[in-house]
This record gives sequence, structure tokens and C-alpha cells, in this order.
Amino acid sequence: MAHVDVDLKNVQEQFTFDGKLKKNVLLIGGIGVVLFVLGAIFLMLGGGHDDHHAAVQHATEVASVASDGAHGDAHGGGHHGEFHWYQRIIVDFWMSGVFFTGVALLGFFFFALQYVANSGWPTLIMRVMLNFRQFIPVGGIVLLITFLVGSHTIFHWTHDGIADPNSPTYDAIIAGKTDFLNVPFFLFRMVLFVSIWTFFGFILNKVTKAEDQDMSGTTKYFRKAQRLSVAFLIFFGISESITSWDWIMSIDTHWFSTLFGWYILAGWLVTAVAFMSLFVLILQDMGYLKLVNENHLHDLGKFLFGFSIFWSYLWFSQFLLIYYANIPEETVYFIDRLKSDTYAPLFFGILVTNFLFPFFVLMTRDAKRKTIMMKIVAVVVIFGHFMEYCLLIVPGSLKENGGFGLTEIGTGMIFLSIFLYLYFTGLSKGGLIPQNHPMLEESVHHHT
Repeated sequence: MAHVDVDLKNVQEQFTFDGKLKKNVLLIGGIGVVLFVLGAIFLMLGGGHDDHHAAVQHATEVASVASDGAHGDAHGGGHHGEFHWYQRIIVDFWMSGVFFTGVALLGFFFFALQYVANSGWPTLIMRVMLNFRQFIPVGGIVLLITFLVGSHTIFHWTHDGIADPNSPTYDAIIAGKTDFLNVPFFLFRMVLFVSIWTFFGFILNKVTKAEDQDMSGTTKYFRKAQRLSVAFLIFFGISESITSWDWIMSIDTHWFSTLFGWYILAGWLVTAVAFMSLFVLILQDMGYLKLVNENHLHDLGKFLFGFSIFWSYLWFSQFLLIYYANIPEETVYFIDRLKSDTYAPLFFGILVTNFLFPFFVLMTRDAKRKTIMMKIVAVVVIFGHFMEYCLLIVPGSLKENGGFGLTEIGTGMIFLSIFLYLYFTGLSKGGLIPQNHPMLEESVHHHT
């Protein structure tokens, strides 16, 4: 590859969020609203309650027997009472909120990681990574409101009397977890984590933008960003694991996995990398990121390929250990999903979309350097991991009344539209290329 001289003082690009891209983003939201309304009408007419799912009901009975000695009539994390159509809407909002907030967090994590690792190759696309932060506070607010409105629908441990030995709904297992799983502490953790993530996003954005204006020729802003990134990664390591327990694992309150934090991290991370790849390609199609070449795309492809395998490794490790041990209190989590006509297709479907498809399609070097292949794989991976979150959240909250249909897809598209709108709006505020970054030249001449 021939060396090309580039004036590093004149590489700045200014992104403008308007025209066709803005219309497409709003169109995604509009289609999502239509699907959501149609799905809600279908639910109101009685189409969302599948009483014939005997397999799921059998799994519920197995769980009750397995935990019979520890509590009364409460299912291991199940929910009681009559099903109402709006409960599925509440769970859908929680599912999409968790998914997109996590993806935004991991996209920002990937940005901070580049500073800590002294990584030079992605300098040209650092702003693509940084602006994932835009959705974090919005997602946190949505999750807070959803919890305040529908905590009893989503989380069994929030029910009245669950920790009271004199209550008919007493659950000894959940009662033993109330020091951690109680509403005030749960809300405190949620607000604290989202606020600190948002703070780090704000301050790192401020520092990197200040670097653009710095003409001193020093690396003071770069070193400051490094120190902030180290602090963020330390806090992230603690908060991400706790968040995965709070927002997802506690839905199936009796069940737990010591691998869960890593597993959720892997899913969020590979989805964030898929979004990054799409954003880079979209911007290039619009005439931006002129200095980004196939070598940068190749590296993104390697991360997408590698993290897909990492997710698969953690998924299989978790499943195999539980399958091999065959302890009823653990296996019920998978029984609820595998023995259900509703959830079993999702269970096997995510193995195709999240492992087999990216593994075989991106295996070759050339595939990672072709824009069309990267676009296809990125879209499939994003959709596959969205389906995964339905499988993670909906069965524990709604049992046989859940599923993956119009309301789930519609809600996901609405959240996607908001995510994209905030992302591209943030990207338009400031230069697209980091100026005065000490590793800018390395990125410009990146070759693999």
C-alpha cells in the first residue's frame, strides 16, 4: 500500500443530520408506531394470551415442585394473577429499554477502552464510538418510569408480602435476598449508575472536543482522557455486572448464574460493534470519513467476528454446566424456554443469528473488507441479539402470555428510531474527526 501524504491540520469533517437520513430514521419510528398499535389492538382483542401452551405450564409446575421446600405456592420467579394486555406492553418497554441502554453503554465503553489500550487504529472513528453515550440518560429515564409504572408486572420480588412470613405469598428464597432486592436500593443503584455513566460521557466528550481547539502541541487532553477512561472502566466493571443482575437476572428471582454479567456484557458489546460498523458504512456512503479505508473496516469485522464467538462461548458455557449438573432449580430456567412453542424458536434462532451466521460469513479475510457483507452481518447480529433480550426477559415476566410479535418489534423500532436520532444529532455537534489527537497520523495510514 503506497504511503499517501495527508495534511493532518485539514482533515476535519462536519457531519450534518438532515435530508434522507433523518427521513429514514423517522420512518423507522413511524413503522414501529404502526406495528406497535396493531399489536396492542391484537392484544386487546385477546390475541396475546396463549392458554394452550401446556409445555410452559408444565415447566411452571416443575419449578414449583423444585422449590416447594423453600416457599409456599410461589413459582420460582413467576407471576400470579390475571393477565392484562397492557402488561405485555410494559415488559416490551423494559426489554427495549434494557437492550438499547446496554448497547449505548458498551459502545461508550469501547470508546474508553481505546484510550486505555493506547490504540491508534480507530482514531478516525473515535467520534463514532463516543456518541453512543447520547442514549444512556434517555434510556435510564425510560427504564425508571417503566419500573415505577410496572414493577409488579416485570419483577416478582416487588410483590407485596413476598418477604413476610405471615403472608400467603411468602417466598423464603426471595425473602433471603431482600437486603439486595428491595425497591429503594434497586432504584438507588439504577439512578446512581446511569448518572455516573452519563457524567463520564459528558466529561469525556468535553475533553475530546477541547483537544480539537488545542494548538499547544502537547498531549495534555489526551492524557486527561486516558485517566478519565481508566476511572470509567473501573466503575463500569462493577456497575455493568450489577446492572445485569438487577435489570435482567432478578426477573427470574430464584435462578442465578455466576457467569451472567460476562454473558450480558458480551451480547451488548457485539451489538455495539455491529452498530459501529453500520454507522461507519452509512457515513461513508454519505461522503464522510473519507480517510477511513478497508483496513479499518477489516478491524471492525474482526471485532464483530471475535465477539460473536466470545458471546457463543459464554452462552454455551452457561448452558452446558446447567445441563450437565441437571439440578431442577437451575434447569427450570431453560425448561421454561425450551419446552415452549413460543420461546423455543427464539432459543434456537439466536444461535443461528448470533453465532453460526456471523461465524461462517465473516470467517474469511475478504468478507470483513466488503461493505455489503459487513452491513448484512451487522443487521442480522443486531436483530438476533434483540431477539435474545426477548428470550432473557419476557418468559420470566409473562410466562405463557409473552412472545415475540408485533408489539415487541414495534417497540424495538420505536426505540431504535430514538437511539438513531439522538446518535446522529450528537454526531452533528462538533467535528467528525478528532483534531490534534496524537495518534491521528497512525490511523490515517492504518494498514493490516
